[in-house]
Amino acid sequence: MDPRPAFTLESPEAVAALLERGRYVAEEGLAVAIFLALRLGRPILLEGEPGVGKTEVARVLAEGLGVPLVRLQCYEGLELEQALYEWDHARQLLEIRLLESMGEKDPARLRAGVYREEFLLKRPILKALELGEAVLLIDEVDRTDEAFEAFLLEVLADFQVTIPEIGTLKAKARPLVVLTSNRTRELHDALRRRCVYYWIDYPSLEKELRIVRARLPELPEAMARKVVALVQRTRQLGLLKPPGVAETLDLAASLLALGAEDLTSQALEPVLGAFLKAREDAEKVRRALGELLSSLA
Repeated sequence: MDPRPAFTLESPEAVAALLERGRYVAEEGLAVAIFLALRLGRPILLEGEPGVGKTEVARVLAEGLGVPLVRLQCYEGLELEQALYEWDHARQLLEIRLLESMGEKDPARLRAGVYREEFLLKRPILKALELGEAVLLIDEVDRTDEAFEAFLLEVLADFQVTIPEIGTLKAKARPLVVLTSNRTRELHDALRRRCVYYWIDYPSLEKELRIVRARLPELPEAMARKVVALVQRTRQLGLLKPPGVAETLDLAASLLALGAEDLTSQALEPVLGAFLKAREDAEKVRRALGELLSSLA
């Protein structure tokens, strides 16, 4: 029998309220997608440009549900052992020496003595399955290869893993699994079909302003509106790495920390690195700064 979903919320409105308590400004579609993932016991796949708030969804859900957030940060060349488990070879060697010092010579007994669960180094996926009541964030899954996707399909199908030396370990309850992708490559259709899907786009000006207000209530309204408008316009410049919502918040927080009272060239020059992450982008915005600021007036 498949493990039951670890969490349920009674409606999309309850999901939206949970996100709002975590100061996450969500559209109705995202709340519905999360509700369905919870109700159906399915992973949720969030795609979108970097910095639009995909990872933050998992953090806020874990905080709102009162459970651990278990994060697997994906990268090119990620090995299964780093995602699932490894044996603690140093402790195993010490155990073998201890058993031998006690007179144990039988190879089968020595092997049985060291291949026990206490010698497992549990990595994020196995740790989340063991906890059950947890949010498992598989971040930037598009950075891995197809072999890792196939492994994820197997795990997400039954929420269990088989360790040859021990046997099959099965989750008592299905953790909420959040996968994120920046779409640096296309994910396999089989993985997509396993998930509830939602695309998180760059927010509108009003939505982004609501996010800044929620996260930085001490920022004056006029300054918040100008910061958001400026970032919205820079996204239209064809930058290599357009700033996401995270960068909008970084820029606003930087200006607040420096005590800037208005959005001027003098105030912006020192903090361009807070929301622009490529030298070419900073130069392009620096050249266009006068025009950008005049458009805010």
